[in-house]
Amino acid sequence: MHIDALGAGPDLVLIHGWAMHGGIFEPLTQPLREHFRLHVVDLPGHGYSRDDATRLDPETCAHHLLGRLPRAIWLGWSFGGLVSLHAALAQRDAVRGIVQIATSPRFVDAPDWPHGVPLDIFAQFDAGLRRDYRATIERFLALEAMGSDHAQAELRDLRTRVFARGEPSLAALAQGMRVLETADVRAHMSELAMPSLWIAGRRDRLVPAAAMRWAAQQNPHAGYLEIASGHAPFFAHATQVADAVVRFAGSLAA
Repeated sequence: MHIDALGAGPDLVLIHGWAMHGGIFEPLTQPLREHFRLHVVDLPGHGYSRDDATRLDPETCAHHLLGRLPRAIWLGWSFGGLVSLHAALAQRDAVRGIVQIATSPRFVDAPDWPHGVPLDIFAQFDAGLRRDYRATIERFLALEAMGSDHAQAELRDLRTRVFARGEPSLAALAQGMRVLETADVRAHMSELAMPSLWIAGRRDRLVPAAAMRWAAQQNPHAGYLEIASGHAPFFAHATQVADAVVRFAGSLAA
Protein backbone atom coordinates (compact mmCIF):
# COMPACT_ATOMS: atom_id res chain seq x y z
CA MET A 1 0.00 0.00 0.00
CA HIS A 2 1.24 3.45 -0.90
CA ILE A 3 1.55 5.86 2.03
CA ASP A 4 2.40 9.56 1.67
CA ALA A 5 4.15 11.11 4.68
CA LEU A 6 4.07 14.87 5.20
CA GLY A 7 4.15 17.43 7.97
CA ALA A 8 5.65 17.19 11.45
CA GLY A 9 4.26 16.48 14.88
CA PRO A 10 2.22 13.65 16.42
CA ASP A 11 1.45 10.84 13.98
CA LEU A 12 -1.96 10.88 12.27
CA VAL A 13 -3.11 8.25 9.74
CA LEU A 14 -5.70 9.22 7.10
CA ILE A 15 -7.69 6.52 5.28
CA HIS A 16 -10.00 7.37 2.37
CA GLY A 17 -13.38 6.00 1.31
CA TRP A 18 -14.56 3.59 -1.37
CA ALA A 19 -13.41 4.35 -4.96
CA MET A 20 -11.23 7.25 -3.75
CA HIS A 21 -7.57 7.65 -2.79
CA GLY A 22 -5.50 9.56 -0.25
CA GLY A 23 -5.36 12.66 -2.43
CA ILE A 24 -9.05 13.25 -1.74
CA PHE A 25 -8.00 14.58 1.69
CA GLU A 26 -6.07 17.53 0.24
CA PRO A 27 -8.47 20.16 1.68
CA LEU A 28 -7.86 18.61 5.10
CA THR A 29 -4.16 17.77 4.84
CA GLN A 30 -3.25 21.41 4.21
CA PRO A 31 -4.33 22.61 7.69
CA LEU A 32 -3.46 19.34 9.46
CA ARG A 33 0.15 19.12 8.25
CA GLU A 34 0.93 22.16 10.42
CA HIS A 35 0.11 20.10 13.52
CA PHE A 36 0.80 16.45 12.66
CA ARG A 37 3.06 14.03 10.87
CA LEU A 38 0.50 12.73 8.38
CA HIS A 39 0.46 9.22 6.92
CA VAL A 40 -1.98 9.36 3.98
CA VAL A 41 -2.90 5.89 2.74
CA ASP A 42 -3.99 4.63 -0.67
CA LEU A 43 -5.94 1.43 0.03
CA PRO A 44 -5.35 -1.67 -2.15
CA GLY A 45 -6.66 -1.27 -5.69
CA HIS A 46 -6.96 2.52 -5.29
CA GLY A 47 -4.76 5.43 -6.33
CA TYR A 48 -1.04 4.64 -6.30
CA SER A 49 -1.86 1.25 -4.72
CA ARG A 50 -3.88 0.16 -7.74
CA ASP A 51 -1.59 -2.81 -8.41
CA ASP A 52 -1.65 -3.97 -4.79
CA ALA A 53 -3.70 -7.18 -4.93
CA THR A 54 -4.27 -7.32 -1.16
CA ARG A 55 -7.95 -8.03 -0.58
CA LEU A 56 -9.90 -4.86 0.20
CA ASP A 57 -11.09 -6.11 3.56
CA PRO A 58 -10.96 -3.70 6.56
CA GLU A 59 -9.46 -6.26 8.92
CA THR A 60 -6.78 -7.31 6.42
CA CYS A 61 -5.92 -3.71 5.53
CA ALA A 62 -5.70 -2.76 9.20
CA HIS A 63 -3.34 -5.66 9.87
CA HIS A 64 -0.98 -4.67 7.03
CA LEU A 65 -0.99 -0.99 8.02
CA LEU A 66 -0.38 -1.70 11.70
CA GLY A 67 2.79 -3.50 10.68
CA ARG A 68 4.09 -0.43 8.82
CA LEU A 69 2.93 2.59 10.80
CA PRO A 70 4.02 4.10 14.11
CA ARG A 71 1.69 4.47 17.07
CA ALA A 72 -0.77 7.09 15.88
CA ILE A 73 -4.23 8.56 15.82
CA TRP A 74 -6.22 7.01 12.97
CA LEU A 75 -8.72 9.04 10.93
CA GLY A 76 -11.04 7.19 8.56
CA TRP A 77 -13.64 8.56 6.17
CA SER A 78 -16.60 6.38 5.17
CA PHE A 79 -15.14 2.95 4.18
CA GLY A 80 -11.82 4.06 5.70
CA GLY A 81 -13.54 4.31 9.07
CA LEU A 82 -14.05 0.54 9.07
CA VAL A 83 -10.29 0.11 8.64
CA SER A 84 -9.65 2.46 11.57
CA LEU A 85 -12.15 0.57 13.74
CA HIS A 86 -10.52 -2.78 13.01
CA ALA A 87 -7.07 -1.36 13.77
CA ALA A 88 -8.30 0.03 17.09
CA LEU A 89 -9.96 -3.26 18.03
CA ALA A 90 -6.96 -5.36 16.98
CA GLN A 91 -4.07 -3.42 18.60
CA ARG A 92 -5.21 -0.94 21.20
CA ASP A 93 -1.61 -0.02 22.13
CA ALA A 94 -0.84 1.03 18.54
CA VAL A 95 -3.84 3.35 18.15
CA ARG A 96 -3.92 6.44 20.39
CA GLY A 97 -7.41 7.44 19.27
CA ILE A 98 -9.69 7.29 16.26
CA VAL A 99 -11.53 9.98 14.32
CA GLN A 100 -14.46 8.69 12.29
CA ILE A 101 -15.78 10.96 9.53
CA ALA A 102 -19.12 10.00 7.96
CA THR A 103 -18.67 6.33 8.73
CA SER A 104 -20.94 3.78 10.35
CA PRO A 105 -20.69 0.47 12.21
CA ARG A 106 -23.31 -0.80 9.73
CA PHE A 107 -23.96 0.87 6.37
CA VAL A 108 -27.09 -1.09 5.39
CA ASP A 109 -30.41 -0.82 7.20
CA ALA A 110 -32.06 -3.73 9.02
CA PRO A 111 -35.12 -4.34 11.19
CA ASP A 112 -33.03 -3.43 14.23
CA TRP A 113 -31.04 -0.71 12.46
CA PRO A 114 -32.96 2.16 10.87
CA HIS A 115 -29.81 4.26 10.38
CA GLY A 116 -28.55 2.66 7.18
CA VAL A 117 -29.06 2.80 3.42
CA PRO A 118 -31.63 0.37 1.94
CA LEU A 119 -29.95 -2.80 0.68
CA ASP A 120 -31.38 -2.33 -2.80
CA ILE A 121 -29.33 0.86 -3.20
CA PHE A 122 -26.14 -1.13 -2.72
CA ALA A 123 -27.48 -3.85 -5.03
CA GLN A 124 -27.96 -1.21 -7.73
CA PHE A 125 -24.38 0.01 -7.30
CA ASP A 126 -23.11 -3.57 -7.35
CA ALA A 127 -24.92 -4.30 -10.62
CA GLY A 128 -23.82 -0.96 -12.04
CA LEU A 129 -20.15 -1.79 -11.46
CA ARG A 130 -20.44 -4.67 -13.91
CA ARG A 131 -22.23 -2.59 -16.55
CA ASP A 132 -20.39 0.73 -16.37
CA TYR A 133 -18.21 1.32 -13.34
CA ARG A 134 -17.39 4.93 -14.28
CA ALA A 135 -21.09 5.83 -14.39
CA THR A 136 -21.60 4.02 -11.07
CA ILE A 137 -18.83 6.02 -9.41
CA GLU A 138 -20.42 9.19 -10.82
CA ARG A 139 -23.71 8.25 -9.13
CA PHE A 140 -21.88 7.57 -5.89
CA LEU A 141 -20.15 10.96 -6.05
CA ALA A 142 -23.51 12.65 -6.57
CA LEU A 143 -24.83 11.00 -3.39
CA GLU A 144 -21.73 12.10 -1.50
CA ALA A 145 -22.20 15.73 -2.55
CA MET A 146 -25.92 15.81 -1.70
CA GLY A 147 -26.63 17.79 1.44
CA SER A 148 -23.71 20.15 1.01
CA ASP A 149 -24.45 23.87 0.93
CA HIS A 150 -22.33 23.94 -2.23
CA ALA A 151 -23.35 20.59 -3.72
CA GLN A 152 -22.61 21.40 -7.38
CA ALA A 153 -19.19 22.85 -6.63
CA GLU A 154 -18.39 19.92 -4.35
CA LEU A 155 -19.49 17.42 -6.99
CA ARG A 156 -17.24 19.11 -9.58
CA ASP A 157 -14.35 18.95 -7.11
CA LEU A 158 -14.98 15.26 -6.39
CA ARG A 159 -15.12 14.49 -10.11
CA THR A 160 -11.80 16.26 -10.62
CA ARG A 161 -10.10 14.41 -7.81
CA VAL A 162 -11.52 10.89 -8.03
CA PHE A 163 -9.27 9.70 -10.90
CA ALA A 164 -6.34 12.03 -10.18
CA ARG A 165 -4.19 9.03 -9.23
CA GLY A 166 -5.54 6.73 -11.93
CA GLU A 167 -8.61 4.54 -12.06
CA PRO A 168 -9.32 2.11 -9.22
CA SER A 169 -9.24 -1.62 -9.75
CA LEU A 170 -12.63 -3.08 -10.65
CA ALA A 171 -11.92 -6.08 -8.41
CA ALA A 172 -11.21 -3.78 -5.46
CA LEU A 173 -14.37 -1.78 -6.13
CA ALA A 174 -16.45 -4.98 -6.08
CA GLN A 175 -14.76 -6.19 -2.89
CA GLY A 176 -15.32 -2.85 -1.21
CA MET A 177 -18.98 -2.76 -2.19
CA ARG A 178 -19.42 -6.21 -0.70
CA VAL A 179 -17.87 -5.01 2.55
CA LEU A 180 -20.22 -2.03 2.71
CA GLU A 181 -23.18 -4.37 2.15
CA THR A 182 -22.21 -6.84 4.88
CA ALA A 183 -20.14 -5.01 7.53
CA ASP A 184 -21.66 -4.90 11.01
CA VAL A 185 -19.42 -4.05 13.96
CA ARG A 186 -22.12 -2.63 16.22
CA ALA A 187 -21.48 -5.30 18.84
CA HIS A 188 -17.87 -4.15 19.22
CA MET A 189 -18.43 -0.43 19.78
CA SER A 190 -18.25 -0.77 23.56
CA GLU A 191 -14.90 -2.58 23.24
CA LEU A 192 -13.01 0.46 21.98
CA ALA A 193 -10.41 1.15 24.63
CA MET A 194 -9.21 4.50 23.33
CA PRO A 195 -10.98 7.85 22.87
CA SER A 196 -12.85 8.42 19.63
CA LEU A 197 -14.41 11.36 17.81
CA TRP A 198 -17.35 10.87 15.45
CA ILE A 199 -17.85 13.66 12.90
CA ALA A 200 -21.17 13.48 11.06
CA GLY A 201 -22.69 15.38 8.16
CA ARG A 202 -26.15 16.55 9.19
CA ARG A 203 -27.53 16.09 5.66
CA ASP A 204 -25.50 13.01 4.73
CA ARG A 205 -27.48 10.74 2.35
CA LEU A 206 -25.15 7.73 2.77
CA VAL A 207 -24.41 7.67 6.51
CA PRO A 208 -27.20 9.27 8.54
CA ALA A 209 -25.98 11.40 11.40
CA ALA A 210 -28.11 9.22 13.69
CA ALA A 211 -25.83 6.25 12.94
CA MET A 212 -22.77 8.13 14.15
CA ARG A 213 -24.60 9.58 17.13
CA TRP A 214 -25.58 6.04 18.13
CA ALA A 215 -21.99 4.81 17.76
CA ALA A 216 -20.64 7.64 19.91
CA GLN A 217 -23.16 6.87 22.61
CA GLN A 218 -21.88 3.30 22.97
CA ASN A 219 -18.60 4.33 24.56
CA PRO A 220 -17.85 6.74 27.44
CA HIS A 221 -14.60 7.80 25.73
CA ALA A 222 -16.37 9.02 22.56
CA GLY A 223 -17.18 12.52 21.36
CA TYR A 224 -19.61 13.60 18.68
CA LEU A 225 -19.62 16.53 16.27
CA GLU A 226 -22.33 17.27 13.70
CA ILE A 227 -21.59 19.58 10.76
CA ALA A 228 -24.13 21.09 8.36
CA SER A 229 -22.83 19.17 5.35
CA GLY A 230 -23.22 16.03 3.27
CA HIS A 231 -21.02 12.93 3.19
CA ALA A 232 -17.70 14.78 2.81
CA PRO A 233 -17.66 17.49 5.51
CA PHE A 234 -13.92 18.05 5.07
CA PHE A 235 -14.51 19.67 1.67
CA ALA A 236 -16.58 22.74 2.50
CA HIS A 237 -15.73 22.70 6.22
CA ALA A 238 -12.06 21.72 6.22
CA THR A 239 -11.10 24.27 8.88
CA GLN A 240 -13.87 23.19 11.23
CA VAL A 241 -12.96 19.51 10.82
CA ALA A 242 -9.23 20.19 11.20
CA ASP A 243 -9.80 22.26 14.34
CA ALA A 244 -11.87 19.43 15.82
CA VAL A 245 -9.11 16.92 15.07
CA VAL A 246 -6.46 19.19 16.63
CA ARG A 247 -8.58 19.62 19.78
CA PHE A 248 -9.20 15.88 19.97
CA ALA A 249 -5.50 15.12 19.64
CA GLY A 250 -4.70 17.66 22.33
CA SER A 251 -7.01 15.88 24.75
CA LEU A 252 -5.21 12.54 24.42
CA ALA A 253 -2.56 11.20 26.71
CA ALA A 254 0.90 10.92 25.16
